[in-house]
Amino acid sequence: MTAGYDLIAEKLSARGDDIGRVEAALRAQEVETPSWAFGNSGTRFAVFVQPGTPRDPFEKLEDAAEVHRLTGIAPTVSLHIPWDRVDNLSELRDRAAELGLRLGAINPNLFQEPEYKLGSLCNPDAGVRRRAVEHVRDCIEIAAHLGSDAISLWLADGTNYPGQDSLRARRQRLLDGLREVYASLGAEMELLVEYKLYEPAFYATDLADWGSALLVCQELGDRAKVLVDLGHHAQGVNIEQIVSLLHGAGRLGGFHFNDRKYGDDDLIVGSIDPFQLFRIFFELVDAGVIESGARFTIDQSHNVEPKIEAMIQTVLNLQESYAKALLVDREALGRAQGGGDVLAANRVLVDAFNTDVRPLCAIVREELGASADPIAAFRADGYADRVANARLDGTAAAWL
Repeated sequence: MTAGYDLIAEKLSARGDDIGRVEAALRAQEVETPSWAFGNSGTRFAVFVQPGTPRDPFEKLEDAAEVHRLTGIAPTVSLHIPWDRVDNLSELRDRAAELGLRLGAINPNLFQEPEYKLGSLCNPDAGVRRRAVEHVRDCIEIAAHLGSDAISLWLADGTNYPGQDSLRARRQRLLDGLREVYASLGAEMELLVEYKLYEPAFYATDLADWGSALLVCQELGDRAKVLVDLGHHAQGVNIEQIVSLLHGAGRLGGFHFNDRKYGDDDLIVGSIDPFQLFRIFFELVDAGVIESGARFTIDQSHNVEPKIEAMIQTVLNLQESYAKALLVDREALGRAQGGGDVLAANRVLVDAFNTDVRPLCAIVREELGASADPIAAFRADGYADRVANARLDGTAAAWL
């Protein structure tokens, strides 16, 4: 392990750089895990049950704490309401603190109730729209009680057939509802507006792309920002360019990290296209976004893979991609770009991407009091077997 670390240190030193800079950045990295990823989930066809699935939000926090204990960089947990609603919010907040966690973005559910079949904030029925606004307001109050500073909003709103509804009217309803929501935010809260190309609306999605989300945020105010979900784009879309554009507009609020092969697969981030993940982190490092407070949340539904181990692998992939982005020789890149040397510039990125940063990341995790090899440590610890035996009774949490 130390040989690989020393090789990186020597390479950085040779160009007048310091590995201490990279280590400090990696120690400061924070990734937010999603509560819903620890519950049972599935596809359109079935929910797949796993042993040891949490039965309530408190047990979801226990699983999230195990991920943080082993990786050292996952101290916050994003919640979904009403899936994570509890009678005593103070008890949930205190339990998170006991486990060494903080509670992150609150995600209102505006897609699961029967009345939302034709939309929530964009629904033609004023009563349904009112219920949707009040639900988000309720989530804002929950966020304030839990110490959260963000409402993360994804809408399933859209239409399936031409003529089903007025596209102009739907946009006006959307803006009217979001203005009420924005006015209810706490002084330190942000509204993160997510978009998705398609599904469940197959003709016109009301927030279909980064441009439509950006326009809405610009209508609302400075604390409305765009959330980029890596799985919510058409095939071949240049996501890192979107990242750069949103940052330039001052509206990059954060990410929902996952990976996809065809549609919104919610596969482990970096499992299909690790080079894309690296390219995104390169843009983030280049623009100083990570230090500016953008939210880095995982959004995955682990259906066939063991949930906690899958989450650990996800956090490691994010850490390693960030480490590689930190190693890019920006002086050499600038020279190549300025001189119009296309291949030399590309090789600078590829060289950083091909660097084995696992020894570096392992040392950083040990410095944080976590594990050099979190996957091996998790498998050896027996946590999965213990919770499987402890959670035999009751009803497992599920997103359906």
